[in-house]
Amino acid sequence: MKDKSGYIIAAAFIGPGTITTASLAGANYGFHLVWALLFSVIATIVLQDMAARLGLVTGQGLADGITKSISSPLVRKLMAFLIVAAIGIGNAAYESGNLTGAAIGLNALVPLGLSYWVIILGILATVLLYTGRYKLIESTLVSLVFLMAVVFLITLVFARPDFSLMWHQFTSPILSLASLTMIFALIGTTIVPYNLFLHASLMAQLTRNKPPHHTIDDCRKQSVRAIGFGGVITLVVMATAMTTFFGSETSLSAGNLGKQLEPVLGEYAQWFFALGLFAAGLTSAITAPLAAAYAVCGALNRPADLNDRLFRAIWMIVITAGVLVASAGFKPLAAILFAQAANGLLLPIVAVFLLIIMNTHPKLGTFRNQYSSNLVGGAVVMLILVLALYKLAHMVI
Repeated sequence: MKDKSGYIIAAAFIGPGTITTASLAGANYGFHLVWALLFSVIATIVLQDMAARLGLVTGQGLADGITKSISSPLVRKLMAFLIVAAIGIGNAAYESGNLTGAAIGLNALVPLGLSYWVIILGILATVLLYTGRYKLIESTLVSLVFLMAVVFLITLVFARPDFSLMWHQFTSPILSLASLTMIFALIGTTIVPYNLFLHASLMAQLTRNKPPHHTIDDCRKQSVRAIGFGGVITLVVMATAMTTFFGSETSLSAGNLGKQLEPVLGEYAQWFFALGLFAAGLTSAITAPLAAAYAVCGALNRPADLNDRLFRAIWMIVITAGVLVASAGFKPLAAILFAQAANGLLLPIVAVFLLIIMNTHPKLGTFRNQYSSNLVGGAVVMLILVLALYKLAHMVI
């Protein structure tokens, strides 16, 4: 099986949450929060490399790797419960954001109402996963997302952005209480916790034996290229939104997200943006429940098989929860931003699990974490915890 896991991971995090969050960040803060994006991209590359090595070397997913490496039955059950709870809740929130983003896109094309489109999309995602014939459709949708990224780049060039202002804002980072939700969202939309479980499980399917060094090297190079490209897409979206909305009297909303493409596409901007948002949303709406099923089945020591009843039941529950939350009447952009922030808050739990297993798993041998990997992984955990405690302290005060 040819490995395309790096591109699958990149496609998974380039969803409507990425587009919406990057647009909101650029419109409201310009380039003052680019530091959070750069940190997130580097951290994503390092953490996904850990997950990929785990799957390749041990033949196990992240969840079953963690539980099987714990000798105490009580601690093993506690870890399994935490994994099920964290990934289940996180993916339900993430799924609502995916469905909401795709619904915004479709509703701009055919205004049936967001709730109706969410239900239709939920049914479509269910059918695609149930039949297993979603790969071709997913590839098509990911291509649309990448095509939209090219249009964003062309738009940025034609919009003649103020690069000196961008550089000034980039070198003047902001970290304030008001910006914390947006920072969490940028981190959560890039370092997606469920992608760690998905990557490990995908790589575990390649081999059950210790791979040669070049296999891991090839996987690492692919991940750097794919995730780096995803980071560039996010940065370009921030830049186009900044050029169109930052410092202007027009505020960004669900109805005018596509306005940032008008310099190139004119009256067709909103339609093209809507199509891309739909493509990104449906792609992520498929990968999120799939990753949840891998994680939960691994934690419960059940087979990670697309035809297994429990496996199917898990992704069905995630999709159903996403449909219910997305159609409950929450403001569209608020729902997407909340989903990304929730992932940012769940990240330390998953990262700690990953760091522990990458330093203690008996099968890893020479493929255990090096000092640099532990340093970056620890920095991710510490930064998220510090930001969370900072926000909590100000809420109490």
